[in-house]
Amino acid sequence: GAWLGRCAGCLLGKPVEGWSREKIEGYLKLAGAYPLQNYLPPIPRVPEEYPIHRGGERCMLGNIQQMVRDDDTDYTILGLHILEEHGLDFTTDHVAEEWLTHFPYKQVYTAERAAYKNLVNDIHPPASAVYRNPYREWIGAQIRADIWGYVTPGMPERGAEFAFRDASLSHMKNGIYGEMFVSAMLSAAFVTNDIEKIVEVGLSEIPEGSRLAEAIRDSMKWSREFADWREAWSRVMENYGHYHRVHTINNAAIVLLGLIYGRENYEKGITISVMGGLDTDCNGATTGSILGATLGAKALPEKWVSPLNDRIESFVLGFNNSRISDLAKRTFKIAKEVLEGG
Repeated sequence: GAWLGRCAGCLLGKPVEGWSREKIEGYLKLAGAYPLQNYLPPIPRVPEEYPIHRGGERCMLGNIQQMVRDDDTDYTILGLHILEEHGLDFTTDHVAEEWLTHFPYKQVYTAERAAYKNLVNDIHPPASAVYRNPYREWIGAQIRADIWGYVTPGMPERGAEFAFRDASLSHMKNGIYGEMFVSAMLSAAFVTNDIEKIVEVGLSEIPEGSRLAEAIRDSMKWSREFADWREAWSRVMENYGHYHRVHTINNAAIVLLGLIYGRENYEKGITISVMGGLDTDCNGATTGSILGATLGAKALPEKWVSPLNDRIESFVLGFNNSRISDLAKRTFKIAKEVLEGG
């Protein structure tokens, strides 16, 4: 469920990656599809003010044949490979080694590209996260969190610690906290369907005085005050909209809105996270991953998962055209090892 939920949420957001909420609403209203209830429909002769993100056409309604290649899922796959290759005692240096041997340089972005360049120039972690890396609190680490939560069900502290090892290669402070927060939420999602409890568990694994924790607490408060997610979204943007559109903090807040307003409704959760704008494929993927873990594969609506055809493309060496179900089985094997005291 977590793997499928992540893939479908990512596909949903990919065509409008980086768009504002207003721009997404404009497109959907033009297509007669607002509010979102399915994958984005293509529009014949789409107006030039709505340029679909590169490769996004393959993620739109009627065009989907599998999970297309995306860094959001490449990192989940690479994390699985790291665990299979180096075991549960993997180090940040092991993560660096697998980046260099299994990832093409031009398929990593912002903080990851800066860190990759540092590694090539013999600058090792933790310095690789700092040197000439102005993106070190952006969303890149947060989107790498999932595999660590998948293999630590009910063990959020361990999931967050795995995430810390991974994030330290390329991020600092709130960049690291974002990965720890999501990993811990995923660990919790396998043992409770109480969304607020899941969020509280995630918060328990990051510094209470951090800007990310403050933003999550604020977003929780606003979600209790307003019945309509758009009103809470407006408060989020008033207070945290000054961050770059791919920063950890504002995007984590949008994920939270998807979770809180979606509750146990997978479709509602991922569509809110995408309609909120900013890094839409990342936010749809993270929300979908958490709700997929909470609900399980059998509870996910067919219209979201059947177009995937149990296939996923990847630039991770040796993993292209994998079966999603096979990746899930391999992940489950490692999770059993963790639960049995590994």
